[in-house]
Amino acid sequence: MKFPKLPRSIGQLSTRVLAIALGVLLTVSSLQVLPSQAEPAPPLTAGDTSEVLSQRQSPASAAIGSSSFVTAAVNRVGTAVVRIDTERTITRRTDPFLEDPFLHRFFGEGFPQQLPSEQQLRGLGSGFIIDKTGLVLTNAHVVDKADKVTVRLKDGRTFEGKVQGIDEVTDLAVVKINAGNDLPVAPLGSSSNVQVGDWAIAVGNPLGFDNTVTLGIVSTLKRSSAQVGISDKRLEFIQTDAAINPGNSGGPLLNGRGEVIGINTAIRPDAMGIGFAIPIDKAKAIASVLQRDGKVAHPYLGVQMLTLTPELAKQNNTDPNSPIQIPEINGVFVMRVVPNSPAASAGVRRGDVIVQIDGKPITSAEQLQNVVEDSRLGQALQLKLQRGNETQQLSVRTSELQNAS
Repeated sequence: MKFPKLPRSIGQLSTRVLAIALGVLLTVSSLQVLPSQAEPAPPLTAGDTSEVLSQRQSPASAAIGSSSFVTAAVNRVGTAVVRIDTERTITRRTDPFLEDPFLHRFFGEGFPQQLPSEQQLRGLGSGFIIDKTGLVLTNAHVVDKADKVTVRLKDGRTFEGKVQGIDEVTDLAVVKINAGNDLPVAPLGSSSNVQVGDWAIAVGNPLGFDNTVTLGIVSTLKRSSAQVGISDKRLEFIQTDAAINPGNSGGPLLNGRGEVIGINTAIRPDAMGIGFAIPIDKAKAIASVLQRDGKVAHPYLGVQMLTLTPELAKQNNTDPNSPIQIPEINGVFVMRVVPNSPAASAGVRRGDVIVQIDGKPITSAEQLQNVVEDSRLGQALQLKLQRGNETQQLSVRTSELQNAS
């Protein structure tokens, strides 16, 4: 069967349509290939991979890395951290009534027995070596009133420790061990360079678990002892969220370079996730005095005080049951004057508001305490205070604080 021939013009049109369709098809195919560059990417080398991964790391993972800076810091100081075990014998008062032999014969075995008159108490803490000759720095409350002090090094060696000096006011103590002249020494940093947010690494023996490390950051600086709840101390603590528990006391707080920036102290058993450390700069100064003299002389005035603001004063003054009216100013309110103290001798009274010392404004109890602590024994401090509606000028000569408690 023969098909009729198409006109020549129609044949040419069909050819053109076919060519256009083919061109469109090739164009679409090429567009689908373009996003992948039409060629596979070259394989990454080991160097390229590490570079890409380092660019993608978060700051935290980059800081910690596969080889932790914490490990390096602990290795730098770890062998200088020691465990301190203490023993103390306490004597209980006996009741003569319970020793009467007549009562024992009358009541027989049912008569209550007295407890032993002596009891041995054991304690545990931490410390770190600050000198090759065997000087160990720790907390005062770790070794205070101890009859026997045993210092154990990380390598297992134990030595009897001799307490060279204790300062209860700053909760610091120096212990000496005789172990030759080639002991590991903890590198001491500077607490004046510490900033909020810096790494904080606590090393010690919490709860009897030797050689324990915890990690956190510096939460705040210059946390006063009054704010912490220990008004009998004169300290401004480094606050950290690194776990510090009983047994950590006296151990070092390190920065990210493995330098000691503070001395851990477990002083708040109710502190959840909060720890405190004595700044190492303060500890250095106290340790040198303890090593030389065995004690530290602290000047004092003899007042119990409270930071006063106009708001607090107004709240007191609007209370109809308030026993006194307080000047609505900034200053330090004297709550109590210790009998026979320098303040009492100078004429300071309860209810006075101290506003200046030696011409410098005083606006907080912590500020006043620091001024007194930095003064010399026997130095005359010029106090300006507000007593009711009157202004008083008194000269108070400091004397030595005899008992921290």
